[in-house]
Amino acid sequence: MSEINSVIRIKPYHFIHVLDNNASVTRVEVGPQTFTRQDHEKIVSGPEPMILIPQRHYCTISNPVVRNEKSDLVLDEFGQVKLRYGDEEIRTAQEPFALYPGEKLSGKVTPLQVVPPLKALRLRALRDFVQNGVAHVAGDEWLFEGPATYIPRIEVRVEEEVKATIIAPNQALKLRANKACTDRSNVARKAGEEWLVRKQGAYLPGVDERVIEVVNATILTDKKALHLKATKTFTDETRKPSVVRKAGEEWLVTSKDSETHIPDVYEQVVGEVFITTLSNRQYCVVVDPVGANGKPQLGQRELRKGEAAFFLKPGESLEGNRINPVYVLGEQEALLLRAKETFAEEGTTHLAGDRWMIYGPADYVPPVQVEVVEKRQSIPLDDNEGIYVRDIKTGKVTMITGQSYMLKANEELWVKELPRTVEEVLAKESLNPEFSDSRDPTRVVTYRAPHNSAVQIYDYKEKKSRVVFGPDLVMLGADEHFTVLSLSGDKPKRPHQIKAIALYLGPDFMTDVVIVETSDHARLSLKLSYNWEFKVDKTKIEDGQKIFQVPDFVGDSCKAIASRVRGAVAAVSFDDFHKRSAEVIRQSVFGTDENGQIRKNFSFNSNNLVITNIDIQSVEPVDQRTRDSLQKSVQLAIEITTKSQEAAARHEAERLEQGARGRLERQKIHDEAQAELAKIELHQLQAQSAAVESTGQATAEAQANAEAATIAAEAAVKQAELKAQANKIRNESELALLKQARDAELTYKKSLDELELEKSNELAVIEAKKFADIVKSIGQDTIKSIAQAGPEMQAKLLQGLGLKSFMITDGSSPINLFNTANGLIGGVPKKN
Repeated sequence: MSEINSVIRIKPYHFIHVLDNNASVTRVEVGPQTFTRQDHEKIVSGPEPMILIPQRHYCTISNPVVRNEKSDLVLDEFGQVKLRYGDEEIRTAQEPFALYPGEKLSGKVTPLQVVPPLKALRLRALRDFVQNGVAHVAGDEWLFEGPATYIPRIEVRVEEEVKATIIAPNQALKLRANKACTDRSNVARKAGEEWLVRKQGAYLPGVDERVIEVVNATILTDKKALHLKATKTFTDETRKPSVVRKAGEEWLVTSKDSETHIPDVYEQVVGEVFITTLSNRQYCVVVDPVGANGKPQLGQRELRKGEAAFFLKPGESLEGNRINPVYVLGEQEALLLRAKETFAEEGTTHLAGDRWMIYGPADYVPPVQVEVVEKRQSIPLDDNEGIYVRDIKTGKVTMITGQSYMLKANEELWVKELPRTVEEVLAKESLNPEFSDSRDPTRVVTYRAPHNSAVQIYDYKEKKSRVVFGPDLVMLGADEHFTVLSLSGDKPKRPHQIKAIALYLGPDFMTDVVIVETSDHARLSLKLSYNWEFKVDKTKIEDGQKIFQVPDFVGDSCKAIASRVRGAVAAVSFDDFHKRSAEVIRQSVFGTDENGQIRKNFSFNSNNLVITNIDIQSVEPVDQRTRDSLQKSVQLAIEITTKSQEAAARHEAERLEQGARGRLERQKIHDEAQAELAKIELHQLQAQSAAVESTGQATAEAQANAEAATIAAEAAVKQAELKAQANKIRNESELALLKQARDAELTYKKSLDELELEKSNELAVIEAKKFADIVKSIGQDTIKSIAQAGPEMQAKLLQGLGLKSFMITDGSSPINLFNTANGLIGGVPKKN
C-alpha cells in the first residue's frame, strides 16, 4: 500500500512540488512521467496543470523567480530557486509553464486590452523605469493611443480610457490646460489656460488637456446677429485686421462679418439680436444711440424712419420697445402735440411745454423733441346732443351743442359728476339699469320731461332756477343740477318713499288712511282717496317756481286734510257720523260758502295744489267694543223695522179675515177633500223622495270611495315613479362616476404605457447607435481578429495535447450517441 502511494503518474503539462526533507529544498517535477517518491521526499502540491497563456493574453505572477541575463534560473547556495518576494511579473503568450515553489498566479489569465482607433489609455508610472529609451519617473502620465494592443507593465497603472472628440463642421472644442504643457499644435500653454480647437475631425486631448465642452457655431443670417461681450482683454483674430477687445466691451457680429461664428473662450454670448425692419409707414425712436466713435450716446434719442432695416447695437434700445406707425390724419382728425424741450421746426420755435395742434388730412412723424399727447377727432353733435369743454388756461367750462366741434389745443373734455340720487333716478326712468355705467360723463346730461310734468333746474353759478314743462328736452348746463323731489308714499303716508325729478301736474289721486275719534270716543279708521291737480299758468315764471315751493306736497297735503277730518269727526257722535260720514268729511275739507253750501274744491295757496274730490273708500272701527256696538245698533234697527211691518200686516190680515172667513168655510170641505188627495200624492212623493235620497247617498258614498281609491292608487303610482326616478338618477350618477374613474385610470395606464414604449424605443435606438458606434470604432479587421483568436488558440491547444476531437457537455443536456460508432469498425455486411 505504501508502495502504491509513493508512485505518482504526472500527466503531460502538469507538475508537482516535491520537498526533499534531507536538504529542505522544494523542486518541481514536470510531466509526463511516473514519479516515484522516496522516503525522504514529500509531495507538497500537485499534480496541477501548467499555466497556459494563449495568444493576446497575459497573467500576473506574484513572487516571480530570479533569472539572469541568459534567462536561466538563479539558485541559492542550497539549490533552492530564488524569488523576488513582494514583486510581480507580467507574462504574455508562451509555452505552458509550471509555477516554481513560492510563485503564485494573481487573478486569472486575462485578454490583452485592445485600444481602438480614436481612443487612448492614460497611463501613470508607479515607479521609475526606462521603456524604449524613454525614462519614466514615478508619477509621470502619458497616453497610449490606439489602434494598438496594450501590453501591461508592473510599473504602469491604467488610470482611464480617453476618447477622441469628433469636431463636426461649425463646431469647436474648448480645452483647458491642467498644468503648463505643449498642446498638439506645439503651442505652449499655461496652467488653467483655455483655447479652442477649430480643426474638423477627431481630436484626442493630451494627457494635460481637459475637454470643457463642444462649442457650436451660431448661424448668422441677414435677419439675425450675435451680441457678444468680452470677459477679458484679448485679440479678436476673426476680424481682418485683428481687433483688440477690452474687458467688458460689447459688439455685434453680423452676416457681413461671417456666415457662422464660434464664440472664443473670452467671448460671452449675451443673446441673439434680430433685425429691426421699418416700412415706409413706420418709424421708431432709438434710445442711447451708438455714435460715430462706436460708443453709446447716453441720454440721447434718435428718430429713424422707414424704409429701413438695422440691428440694434449694444446699448441701444427702442423707446417703449415698439415700432410706431406713422400718424395718418383724416379730414376730421388732429394731433395734440407738446414740446418736451425747446426746438425750432420749419421756422417756428416751440418752447418746452408748448401745446399745439396738427390738423389733417396729413401724415405726421413726431420728432424726438415732441410728445403726442393724444389723437383727437371732430365730435359731431346733433341739436339734442352736447359736450362739456373746459379751457385749461382760464378754467371756464362751456357747453357745445348742435355742431361738429374739434377741441382746441388749450381745451379738454370736462367730466360732469351727478349726485348718486340723480344717477339712480335717471337710470330708473331710462329703463336701463346700467345707465350710470354706460353714461359718458363728458356728454351733456339730457332728460326728456314727460307730458304734463315740470322739471326744476338750479344754476349754482347764476344762483337761480328755471322750470321746464313737458313734453320737452332738458339739457343741463355745466353748473346746473336737477331738483330732486322726495315725496311721501305708502298707506298711511310715510316720508321719503319716492324719488323723482319730474313733478306731474295731474289730475291724479292719492290714498291715505286716517285714524279719527268721535265725540263719544269711538275710534274709526278711514281710508280716503283725494283727487288733485296743480293749477298753474305755464306762461308765468312765478307759477312754475311756486309749484316747487313745497318739497313733499303729498305728505303735507295729506297731513293738512287729515287734521281737518279729525277735527270735524271729533265734534259729532258715532251714530251721527255713521249716518252722514261723507257729508261731514267733505264739509270739513272743502268748507262751506256764504250760502251754507259745500265748496267744490280745496286749494293750497303755497304751491297751487287743488284737491277736487274726496272718496271715502272704507270706514272701519278700530277697537272691538265699537264694532260690537255698531252691530247691535244695526240689529236693533232691523228689529224695529220688522215689528212695524208685522203690525201693519196684522191689521190688514184682520180686515181680510172677516171677508175671507166665509169663503174659507165654503172652501173648507172642498179643501179637505183636495187635501186628502194631496196627502195621497204627498205620501207617494215622500216615498219617491226617500228612495231617491237613499239611492243618491249610496251613489255618493260609492263615488267617494272610488275616487278615494283612485287618488290613493295614483299617489302610490306617483310615489313609485318618483322612487324609480330617484334610483335611476342615483344609479346613473354612480355609473357616471365609475365610468369617469375607469376612463381616468385607462388614460393614466395608457399614458404610462406610451411613456414606457417611448422609453423602450429610445433605449433601443440608443443601444443600436451604441453598438453601431462600437463596431464602427473597433473596425472590421479588429472584430475579425477577435473572432478568429479563440478558434485558432483552441486548435493550437488541441494540437499541443495531441487530441483530434473532443466533446464538452454540462451533464444535463442529453446527447444522441446511437450512431456515433457508425463507420468506426467496418461497415454493414451486404446481402448476397
